[in-house]
Amino acid sequence: MRDIMGMMGKVKEMQAKMEQMQAEIASLTAEGKSGGGLVTVVVTGKGEMQSLKIDPSLFKEDDVEILEDLIVAAHKDAKEKADAVAAEKTKALTAGLPIPPGFKMPF
Repeated sequence: MRDIMGMMGKVKEMQAKMEQMQAEIASLTAEGKSGGGLVTVVVTGKGEMQSLKIDPSLFKEDDVEILEDLIVAAHKDAKEKADAVAAEKTKALTAGLPIPPGFKMPF
């Protein structure tokens, strides 16, 4: 019976840590760049675009498709960086737990 109570305490502790980590991930930002810095995108830890900066030299009518591709590439770069930080935070929190490889937390 004592083991169950101890385990329940650890579950509550882990739940509190997970909630704190989710809040940290939601508040973090990552910056992605493409085109040698001509396009910069900032995303939140959840992958939502927060800002977009475009170098004025790209505003030519003939370069619209290039600009669109650079925006997508910068967003992808920023999202990958945010995902990497979230994965590291999750890995640190769940160290020692029997979680299957490749398991993604639901956030």
